[in-house]
Amino acid sequence: MVVAAEWCDAFGVVTRGRVQLELRDGEPGPVLGRDAGFWLRGTGVRALRNPGRRTARMRIVTPRARTVTCQSTHPYASHRKMEDDMDSMNDTGVVAGPPSGQTSHTHRLRGLAGTGFVATLAAMVATTLAAALAQAVGVDFEVPDGGETIPLSGFAVVTGFFSVVGIVIAVALLRWSARPAERFVWTAVSLTAISLVPPLLSGANTATATALLGLHLVPATVMIPTLARSLHTRTD
Repeated sequence: MVVAAEWCDAFGVVTRGRVQLELRDGEPGPVLGRDAGFWLRGTGVRALRNPGRRTARMRIVTPRARTVTCQSTHPYASHRKMEDDMDSMNDTGVVAGPPSGQTSHTHRLRGLAGTGFVATLAAMVATTLAAALAQAVGVDFEVPDGGETIPLSGFAVVTGFFSVVGIVIAVALLRWSARPAERFVWTAVSLTAISLVPPLLSGANTATATALLGLHLVPATVMIPTLARSLHTRTD
């Protein structure tokens, strides 16, 4: 982590690999390649990350004297200070291996996928049972378009397909988003709301339309909290 008081007037140069700046609001910053330089003060940098598979190396140049108070937020103000004191600088090499990596990140992705797979099975079972109960009380699940009745296996297949889509979205957000859990919930809830429109437009009788609406919500109540909780845990 970059602590402002400890990195006063510090200037970093990437000497090998690539380094990504993480900003204080949690958003990913620019990715810098070899020979790119940047100031750590006044730029909103919270942490330095290695986005690649190769080891990244940085060189941090800081004044030895720490008695200077960092008042100015203009980067060129400290640039003059560093030019004047270049003979009394600390030249520190920083090495960053593949993000704690690459291995840890792979484990998180696999863990999320595993959790999602178990949740998908649970959602398929729950939805199929709910459909069977609805049939038992007289819901025919007949859709006027074609006059076909939706079989129980159809509910299981559709639930499984869209649950897998949800897992893919969660994995992508864990990989590329700074706030995967919050964005996943927003995306999943929005998609669930959109999925409620077709049953209302299907022309089915009231009982069937109501049952179909409920069956859309059953897998959502299983998948969304489970994946969101897993994203929170793995992000923390």
